[in-house]
Amino acid sequence: MIQIAKADGKAERKLLEQLKARSGEIDRTVTAAVQEILSKVKEYGDTAVREYTMKFDGSVPENAEVPREILDASIEQCDSEFVYALYKAADNIRDFHTRQKQQSWLDAKENGVILGQRIRGLKRVGIYVPGGTAAYPSSVLMNAIPAKIAGVEEIIMVTPPRKDGAANPDILAAAKIAGVDRVFLMGGAQAVAALAYGTETVPQVDKIVGPGNIFVATAKKLLFGTVDIDMIAGPSEILIVADESADPKFLAADLMSQAEHDKLASAILLTTSADVANQTAAELERQMQTLSRREIIERSIDDFGAIIVCANIDEAIDFANELAPEHLEMAVKNPMEYIGRVDNAGSVFLGHFAPEPLGDYFAGPNHVLPTGGTARFFSPLSVDSFVKKSSFIYYTEDALREAKDDIVKLAETEGLTAHANSVKVRFE
Repeated sequence: MIQIAKADGKAERKLLEQLKARSGEIDRTVTAAVQEILSKVKEYGDTAVREYTMKFDGSVPENAEVPREILDASIEQCDSEFVYALYKAADNIRDFHTRQKQQSWLDAKENGVILGQRIRGLKRVGIYVPGGTAAYPSSVLMNAIPAKIAGVEEIIMVTPPRKDGAANPDILAAAKIAGVDRVFLMGGAQAVAALAYGTETVPQVDKIVGPGNIFVATAKKLLFGTVDIDMIAGPSEILIVADESADPKFLAADLMSQAEHDKLASAILLTTSADVANQTAAELERQMQTLSRREIIERSIDDFGAIIVCANIDEAIDFANELAPEHLEMAVKNPMEYIGRVDNAGSVFLGHFAPEPLGDYFAGPNHVLPTGGTARFFSPLSVDSFVKKSSFIYYTEDALREAKDDIVKLAETEGLTAHANSVKVRFE
């Protein structure tokens, strides 16, 4: 049963401590196991990947790489309505992310100085896609489409094989629609290592993105620096701010849409109405009886769910900003009135008809979002996640002469006389 409390300074503190405790300490056993896998793959390449694939997935495909003709034909193997929905979602995702694309620029000043910035896509990006019950075609779209828009030259996807050694056709269909270039059937930390180091068959990438279990997340964390990564994702989160206009049926359904992800997921409602609070709690108990992941939902709600009754919307938003949730729903009468006050959230859903799954699947904004309070300083996955930027400088002799005394003064003040000399020697 979800707990209901009145905002008094103590209830909020207690909830924050509960959420922070989810991450817990680093599992040294997992870290040690992953380090061994990374070391073996770095040294033995494909041989190590095959051994770990057999050990963890129970089968090794004859060819690790999915043939192009199978990837191209994957759409025909899937439900036609599912494929149609994928295409529509892809169009929305592409439209939203195209607006994020930045251009290189150049500024030529009157004194002959030229300054600028060059923006281009990464050469090669790896996308990790889980298999089994956690196979999410939507994540393929969310990771690959922004990379394509950014100008990434090649996208390599890895995903665990099924027990029969084949790929999940829904995942392949999403990869085809999103423009993935190559697909390899391998999973776990060994697949992440293969992407980071490169093997005889898997090309080395510049960045690895995509969700995974604790072994995948740990591998990404340990390999950061060898490659770039998107983020270390924690358990999913939803926070809803609701006034008396909100429908408790909607609120309960939206809370459970995230609670079903994981027993460690958090689902929190902040409302100004005690009636809404009580009715939402009742709706949670009623609706979850018919849901397939009821056990996970119950555990998540019991351990990390809460309903807090606040004095007003401003108080609720202040707490939301402190919590910095992955998903924030503003289930209030005039949501646009408050959007300027929401500073810390991965993605914000406005009004009574913008439920969180709309963002997960279809609307267009990315569903790869910062968790665990990191929305205070991290942003959602975007086109910017797949580009690199270089600045460039051109000075004429006269322009450098005009600036030389200031440069020399700054360098000598820092005690870097070779820096100063690099400028002075040009005018001796």
